Amino acid sequence: MVLLALMQANARVLDVEANCAAVEEGARQAGDAGAQLLLTPELFPVGYAPRRLRSTFDPGTLPALRQTLASIARRNSIGLVYSLPAVTPAGEWRISATLVDASGDELLSYEKVHLFGPDERAAFAPAAAAPGVVEFQGLKTALVICYDIEFPESARAAAVRGAELLLVPTALAGGFEAVPQVLVRARALENQLTVAYANHTGREEGYDFRGGSIIAGAEGTVLAAGGTGAELLFAELGRTADAGAEATDRASAADDAVDYLRDSRPDIYRSWGI
Repeated sequence: MVLLALMQANARVLDVEANCAAVEEGARQAGDAGAQLLLTPELFPVGYAPRRLRSTFDPGTLPALRQTLASIARRNSIGLVYSLPAVTPAGEWRISATLVDASGDELLSYEKVHLFGPDERAAFAPAAAAPGVVEFQGLKTALVICYDIEFPESARAAAVRGAELLLVPTALAGGFEAVPQVLVRARALENQLTVAYANHTGREEGYDFRGGSIIAGAEGTVLAAGGTGAELLFAELGRTADAGAEATDRASAADDAVDYLRDSRPDIYRSWGI
């Protein structure tokens, strides 16, 4: 089994040192509990404040910050997902997420496709690349970010590429509780994968974050759910070999077994104009 840890916490806007210290403490606690991976919220190392980040944050510090986060993973012998601003060679600012392993080596990166609200659209440009998939601790793993999970196409793109675990750093303000409670569980169920959704808590630059992080299993079940305060969530996940055996059992069990990916008809949907 793989033990996944999810960090729900309050960041300090542009206080990189304090935020990285919080990630370090989360990684230490998660590692002590035996977790192989820690998922952190969207833009947590810099705090969630899109317009202020764009006007104040120095992107020249990003390489050193990435090294700091990689060293946190290495010191605590734990995989880590973090989210930071990224600047393309053409000068576009984007929101990114990165998965590093317990040695601090980068395994996977992703840039946010769906930007939420006027602040994000003023500060960042949307990406276009589909989520990639990499094997981590025997689980085929993908990344999307926050608002992306509210679009069924994002999770389905990961699923059709073989993902079994979808990791989602997020910054969801209060008033949208249906997203983790309904949509995240639906994405897990309809794509038959585990979805882990890590949110901020507390106030940051006028945003009121209320936690509600969740880890939803492939049957839409709640494996772990957060309250409104800072906390670590944990869930045990099966490795690929276990998942493959379970899939074989399901396929041979009953002719009417539900398999959304098998029964999907994307060619028909395209003829509908979707």
